Amino acid sequence: MDRVSSFDEPLKKLLGGATAKVMAEHLDLHTVGDLLHHYPRRYEERGKLTALADLPLDEHVTVVAQVADARILMFNNGRGKRLEVTLTDGSGRLQLVFFGHGVHKPHKELLPGRQAMFAGKVSVFNRKMQLAHPTYQLLDASDADEATEAVDAFAGRLLPIYPACKQLDSWRIAKAVDAVLPSAQDAVDPLPAALREGRGFTPLPEALLKVHRPQTKADIEDAKARLKWDEAFVLQVALARRRYADTQLPAAARRPVADGLLDAFDAKLPFTLTEGQEKVSKEIFDDLATEHPMHRLLQGEVGSGKTMVALRAMLTVVDAGGQAAMLAPTEVLAQQHHRSITEMMGELAEGGMLGGSDRGTKVVLLTGSMGTAARRQALLDLVTGEAGIVIGTHALIEDKVQFHDLGLVVVDEQHRFGVEQRDALRSKGKQPPHLLVMTATPIPRTVAMTVFGDLETSVLDQLPAGRSPIASHVVPAKDKPHFLARAWERVREEVENGHQAYVVCPRIGDDAEEEKKGKAKKKATEEDPDKRPPLAVLEIADELRKGALAGLSVEVLHGRMHPDEKDDVMRRFAAGDVDVLVATTVIEVGVNVPNATAMVIMDADRFGVSQLHQLRGRVGRGSAPGLCLLVSEAHEASPARARLSAVAATLDGFELSRIDLEQRREGDVLGQAQSGVRSSLRMLTVIDDEEVIAAAREEAVAIVAADPELEHLPELRTVLAALLDKDREEYLDKG
Repeated sequence: MDRVSSFDEPLKKLLGGATAKVMAEHLDLHTVGDLLHHYPRRYEERGKLTALADLPLDEHVTVVAQVADARILMFNNGRGKRLEVTLTDGSGRLQLVFFGHGVHKPHKELLPGRQAMFAGKVSVFNRKMQLAHPTYQLLDASDADEATEAVDAFAGRLLPIYPACKQLDSWRIAKAVDAVLPSAQDAVDPLPAALREGRGFTPLPEALLKVHRPQTKADIEDAKARLKWDEAFVLQVALARRRYADTQLPAAARRPVADGLLDAFDAKLPFTLTEGQEKVSKEIFDDLATEHPMHRLLQGEVGSGKTMVALRAMLTVVDAGGQAAMLAPTEVLAQQHHRSITEMMGELAEGGMLGGSDRGTKVVLLTGSMGTAARRQALLDLVTGEAGIVIGTHALIEDKVQFHDLGLVVVDEQHRFGVEQRDALRSKGKQPPHLLVMTATPIPRTVAMTVFGDLETSVLDQLPAGRSPIASHVVPAKDKPHFLARAWERVREEVENGHQAYVVCPRIGDDAEEEKKGKAKKKATEEDPDKRPPLAVLEIADELRKGALAGLSVEVLHGRMHPDEKDDVMRRFAAGDVDVLVATTVIEVGVNVPNATAMVIMDADRFGVSQLHQLRGRVGRGSAPGLCLLVSEAHEASPARARLSAVAATLDGFELSRIDLEQRREGDVLGQAQSGVRSSLRMLTVIDDEEVIAAAREEAVAIVAADPELEHLPELRTVLAALLDKDREEYLDKG
């Protein structure tokens, strides 16, 4: 056990309280192991020695020079100290500056006449070249050979640059790493020996040494290959164990019934299902018919008909005597689902009611803002089994909600829910219910494998017949104001042709919000006078009513409105009584108004790629073509504009999600899904390391199938326990 303990050693013991406190608070590093897994972000080459006369600006250089003079200057009324050192090498002169606590050591060591090597980034201050806080090494002039050797060693080294923070810069982190590096020898290796040898991997202690203190670029590649594998493999083993555990749970098989509710529903559909919908439905029906819980991720393009597939699964469960619950992230979406499902089912959604079908069932809505009487009736319908289908928000999770026989849980927009919330709903079944997770944010295969690795995945990438193409254009409001004027004309034209439009803004703009953001806004504006606050729903709606869209019916929708008010606006918009809806991203998912054909997204550069794709999916849902205008003041050459151009160029959500991830990198790829993991991915880049993830998954599945408890792999068990403590392991149960 001693081998583990040196990794668990608190940093405070080795580095002192002050440094350890900063590392814990700002970098989330608490133990020796945490710091050893805090890898360099990149490496600088100190490069060839540079003559002072030839220094390039903004580059990392190494120079050998003699100290000509050094002096301490006081500033800030004597409260601040600055050490200025002038160097000469015969070809030119260079100034060094050190501030604050960084003054003491160089002040003692960099005396006139001393020779040293200095490395740092060249900048200009008061029209003079300078190095601020360079690293340096003194040279002993008495031994010329030794000095030459030291120069070569210093100049040729690869400098690790660590992810740092304002309170602790990279070189201080490097010094801290030096202090803990001997503990790398105690690293517990998670890879089984046969796997490690079979794939020719560097031993873990060596990989840690190489990643922190590489001698060559080959060392870096070698270390990275090994450390990426560890991350992919440990995560895949954890997921494989969840999958295995789920196959051991009992569940009631819910098999389709001939001439039941599903057949009656299919018979009244005014269209035929797409091939994709048929295929995915079959996968789901096969899972529902087994005696262990289904865990399936259904991901599909915006508008690919996921709700239809989920509804057919719910009807199958009702046919088999069970109940189905659909969990939606917002009241607007829950109401929308309830409305569209009852419309699609018609009299089949009125089981037990006058005029309802004798094969029907009751479809109830349960949200936090419902009146007491309606809520009491809904709860009664659930506990008696009268309601076969319930659609609701977090209100479904409350203790007093009880089911007669919960057989299927459908979670819409998985990423909006915490694990505890979803588990609370699943625990309401007599046996674990089947689970279908839906997401309209297309996820590249690698991410799905990493985040949802314990779910079987179904993909709907085919749009139903009758869907119209959506044209998307970037409107550069700052460079070409007349383009924005034309955008409003286009909205008018759509309304004149009998259609409707959305205008989306990033902010609401009410007083409560203003007060909260006022200070931040003031500060931001002071720092950058050109930076204005994001456009707001209430302000834009007002401007449009008085100006560009005067005479049209313009209404607002945002999250802080009363639920009844929101529902009223949505109903009137769906009925065609409102021409233009000015809204926040509350309309991002699930809102379905086929007559809405145009969308103008203000400050589009302030939204993420997948969010823009989601929003755009609200138009083009009927037979008329859709139009999406991305309004932005971002500069033409900026990354923000490149992002918008990418969105305008393709309607393929999978392609866009790849672009999105490549731009954001892996830092937040896993988003909240990683929240239960102490040590999230540090080396593995999910989007680039597809082969590593696939290979690691294969190995993990084989290992878990042979030894589910990892009894013969104690090292792997130890590493897994460090990664996931018992409470947090639940995060992996994406289902």
